Amino acid sequence: MTRRSCTIYAVGIICAGLLIIGIGLLVLQTFRTLMHNRLKKEIVLVEGSRVFESWKTPPPPVYMEFFFFNVTNVDEILTGAKPVVNQVGPYTYREYRYKDNVTMVEDGTLVSAYNTKSFVFLRERSVGDPAVDNITTVNIPAWAVMNKVKGSFFKATMASVMMNSLGVGPFTTHTVDELLWGYEDPLLKRISSSSPEVEKDFGLMYKKNESNDGEFIYHTGEQNYMDYGRVKTWKGQSQLKFWSSNHSNSINGSDGSAFHPLLSKDERIYIFTPDLCRTIYMDFEKDVEVKGIPAYRFTPPRSVLASKEENPDNEGFCVTPQECLGTGLLKVSPCRKGAPVVASFPHFYLADDKYVAAIEGMFPQRTHHQTFLDLNPTTGVIVRANKRAQINVLIQRISGFPTTRSLSDIVFPVMFINESVVIDDVSAARVQKLLLIATVVSNFPLIIVGLGVIMLIVFIILLVRVRRQKNEVKRIVFTKPLCATTAEDDTSYSPVNDKEKDDPQNGTYIGLTPKADPQA
Repeated sequence: MTRRSCTIYAVGIICAGLLIIGIGLLVLQTFRTLMHNRLKKEIVLVEGSRVFESWKTPPPPVYMEFFFFNVTNVDEILTGAKPVVNQVGPYTYREYRYKDNVTMVEDGTLVSAYNTKSFVFLRERSVGDPAVDNITTVNIPAWAVMNKVKGSFFKATMASVMMNSLGVGPFTTHTVDELLWGYEDPLLKRISSSSPEVEKDFGLMYKKNESNDGEFIYHTGEQNYMDYGRVKTWKGQSQLKFWSSNHSNSINGSDGSAFHPLLSKDERIYIFTPDLCRTIYMDFEKDVEVKGIPAYRFTPPRSVLASKEENPDNEGFCVTPQECLGTGLLKVSPCRKGAPVVASFPHFYLADDKYVAAIEGMFPQRTHHQTFLDLNPTTGVIVRANKRAQINVLIQRISGFPTTRSLSDIVFPVMFINESVVIDDVSAARVQKLLLIATVVSNFPLIIVGLGVIMLIVFIILLVRVRRQKNEVKRIVFTKPLCATTAEDDTSYSPVNDKEKDDPQNGTYIGLTPKADPQA
């Protein structure tokens, strides 16, 4: 066997081996499975893991924007006119959040923590000074009191007299700072003197700066990667007590700060939000990319806040059978001390048209009012998010309060928030590096198959060249006649004369004559 033949056989064997191994690994998904198993072990909420420190203190900056609806026709509203509001904002705050009192429990399968938040005002990102700018809006403490005494003629009369003596009406004007972080309300102050359990101060974000929502206990994800970051209990409860059904009171999913790796487009993401006193869910919408990182966008569908007619599962969120609101609204009074507070998306986005039509100044737009999460499907990391929610108050005619006699039932917008975050550059670089490693390892069988294809091409080229060389040898051998004679055989050489030595300049003269036939 020649050296060339050995080379061809070796190339062929290597080619076949690479293709068989590569295709086999590709079909069995061996390297992808190894990489996924590695991710499942790395992305867990335990000391020393890849994500633990960033979970405790998230590095990307979070911004909280507040937008208020300033009422411009209070007197006309009290006589039955359609409310007119204009949006004022944003008033932007940098939100600092971290996990406090982090403790591992139950042999490291669970972790306990408090989500502490603090807010710092950013003048350069805001439209004005919150300490100076005034907003006219619904008087939430007054409406809370009126709803509390509703149905009792005696209590309603006493409350009405008290409000008139204090000059308190259905609407009020305060600075942005006061509306957000609290002010001493004269009506609540009067009531607290006889009922100490009643706070005399009120604010939409009262006592929420440098505070937490209570103790959360999370699954670490060690036993099952699908449980990574999932809330087990909140304030010691695995079920809420605000609503009328087990389904509505269930605590499912994460708190919105961590999601399991290896996400699928088909799955539904659940998030428990103490602000809404319930669990909401999000469905896949589309593929996006943030800072070069691929992500799945998840958004809450209309069914999350749909009426019980549209979504029977939501019947448990009706405070009473008579207090079931339409699509797009959630009355959260059970967890707001009975205040007639209603949650929705900004500008009644995804709500029934009647709520938009009832207020002049509502312009729902998907781009500005949609809540969404952009999650990297491999790692579950949040690369971009916008949480948008609106606080409304249900105002209506209440017997015993003359100032309300011309009012009809209206869900009145007070303020909406936009809590946003985009992954920082350092974190983005780390995620990109991890994704590159995961891609290379997962696609290693393709690399082997690619090398096999290259060797196959080399093998084919060698075979073609060998075949061509063999054909050339055969053509040379078989195109020459076996009995042919050449002109050299039929020709003899003889001097023209004997004087070649006498002509040194011209040399010897040679003549060509045919050979004589020896038989002639």
